[in-house]
Amino acid sequence: MSEGGEKLSKNELKRRAKLEQKAKEKAAKDALKAQEAAAKGPAAKKIVKEEEPLDPGKYHEHRCKTIMGYKEAGETPYPHKFKVTVSLTEFIEKYSGVADGTHAEEVVSVAGRVHSIRESGAKLKFYDLRGEGLKIQVMANASFAEQDFDAVHSRVHRGDIIGCVGFPGKTKKGELSIIPKEVHILTPCLHMLPTLHYGFKDKETRFRQRYLDLIMNEDVRQRFYTRSKIINYIRKFLDNLGFLEVETPMMNIVAGGATAKPFVTHHNDLDIDMFMRVAPELYLKMLVVGGLDRVYEIGRNFRNEGIDMTHNPEFTSMEFYMAYADYNDLMEIAEQMISGLALAITGSYKVKYTPMGAEEPIIVDYTPPFKRISMIPELEKILEVKFPCATTFKEESSRQFLDDLCVKHEIECSAPRTSARLLDKMVGDLIEVQCINPTFIIEQPQIMCPLAKYHRSTPGLTERFEMFVATKEIVNAYTELNDPFVQRAQFETQAEAKAAGDDEAQLIDENFCTSLEYGLPPTAGFGMGIDRLVMFLTDSYNIKEVLLFPAMKPEEQKDGKEDNTAPSSSS
Repeated sequence: MSEGGEKLSKNELKRRAKLEQKAKEKAAKDALKAQEAAAKGPAAKKIVKEEEPLDPGKYHEHRCKTIMGYKEAGETPYPHKFKVTVSLTEFIEKYSGVADGTHAEEVVSVAGRVHSIRESGAKLKFYDLRGEGLKIQVMANASFAEQDFDAVHSRVHRGDIIGCVGFPGKTKKGELSIIPKEVHILTPCLHMLPTLHYGFKDKETRFRQRYLDLIMNEDVRQRFYTRSKIINYIRKFLDNLGFLEVETPMMNIVAGGATAKPFVTHHNDLDIDMFMRVAPELYLKMLVVGGLDRVYEIGRNFRNEGIDMTHNPEFTSMEFYMAYADYNDLMEIAEQMISGLALAITGSYKVKYTPMGAEEPIIVDYTPPFKRISMIPELEKILEVKFPCATTFKEESSRQFLDDLCVKHEIECSAPRTSARLLDKMVGDLIEVQCINPTFIIEQPQIMCPLAKYHRSTPGLTERFEMFVATKEIVNAYTELNDPFVQRAQFETQAEAKAAGDDEAQLIDENFCTSLEYGLPPTAGFGMGIDRLVMFLTDSYNIKEVLLFPAMKPEEQKDGKEDNTAPSSSS
């Protein structure tokens, strides 16, 4: 009977008994689940894969702890050696012909940095492996693995350098890949790489962390390959003309060879102040005195001057000196070398260059011969005025004439307002701005060129030229002054300018003057800024783009400690 006294059939009794039993079983199951959940804690109700932190700082901390954990477990996360049997370049060249969906039977080993990771299920992973400026795919298939697939691949992160041993092949879609039997982490990356979508574009950070810039930006990598090709071309060009490459001191007792403010250092053993070289010129000419008729040097110079888009205090130049030649010979050599260089590097005489702030690039035409502009006649033409004779530029009346011209035409010149500085500012504001295609500005006044030989037909001028490209100077060259009497007089004039406050003027170099007394043959000298030339041939308006580690202001200190996340160098 039911609780109300109702008589129940046998079938109903059976049905209700079954329902009662099911309710008891369900209650028992629920109770068991509750006990298990209580034992595991509230956070363990649902098991999820641990996610890595998205914050770069926390990511770094997390990775460091992970790697230290491997070390504590007796593992070696930084192995000494991995044998690479084929470079990525060779891999691509040799195995590009493999049929789609197949693989070669030979086993090779490659290495590179992981740039992206993709999954297609638990047993198939894809990595983009980059190195040598190239990319191949790693298609990690568990059916080919001779290791614990999950244990190995759960440890691979973006930025890690890995080595793969396996079969060259292609996916069904034709993607050249290596199908690894073994994957080894050779160097873990402890920092989070910038995302491939947004890239690594901030210039300040790129210049400070050039290593990361090279990892992320292939165009930057190629720019420095081009720089190396430019230097190699210049070296081979001069070698073919019979020049000897030499090396001269970078620390000098007298800062000479160029009109520039030097860096000062101190030699402890000699207990004397010395100057980092501003130019190798004087040493190279002394070598010509010694009988090395054709010499050149490619090296660093140091000038304690401003930093801007085209100036770095530490820069690379090429200087050569050629006995029995004059400035006319050097203009021909410059045309051959620079036009040939542009053609070899870019494949054309007409090269695209985008000046700072320009919306559209300009075309610089390196087709020889280059335009030639005589400096004083051009200034007279532009200003519509007759200049005093160049032999009088040392006199106060001529200096005042130039000063008045600059004031009239609003040409700025900071103190000291010497004739040489006033002329230099006029040329910069009036002539250099016209020089887009390679242009020689020739025959500057003697007062501007203490090391250049006087002009053989126009008194007061020199046999000198400067070559400009896209309004910037890249070459300075002249017939060398080899008269020791005149050279000493020119140095004395420079010394007077220095005493008057011109930090860039040169002092008298007694050793060089003595060498001239032994006899410097008729000689022509040529200096070229490598960095600026690279800028123009790689379409880079900022000199920092063509220097691997440009001078940067020190980063601000944080919490009383210097931020060491990126290297910096003092200007």
